[in-house]
Amino acid sequence: QVQLVESGGGLVQPGGSLRLSCAASGSIFSPNDMGWYRQAPGKQRELVATITIGGSTNYADSVKGRFTISRDNAKNTVSLQMNSLKPEDTAVYYCNARRTGFASYTYWGQGTQVTVSS
Repeated sequence: QVQLVESGGGLVQPGGSLRLSCAASGSIFSPNDMGWYRQAPGKQRELVATITIGGSTNYADSVKGRFTISRDNAKNTVSLQMNSLKPEDTAVYYCNARRTGFASYTYWGQGTQVTVSS
């Protein structure tokens, strides 16, 4: 079965950086959209960044200028470079892959914890 496996989370100080990566296991039809979402305790899940198969990106206002999303279409992987991290970035980050049309699907990773604290 197809699984999305995330890595790169951890504990960092404010102003630090982390890079999250997500890789699909097994065979997968190319996803139209890939992205990262996050959920902090007591809050709703929110979009962080998405990227289309053509490379168009969309970022939450709160992370613009600090985070950069990228993908490798051949490998079906997606990464999130997070710089200038703030305490409010603390959350569980989830990888997402979505395909529409033929063989449509939505897959979610297991989540990786990011904690920004002094």
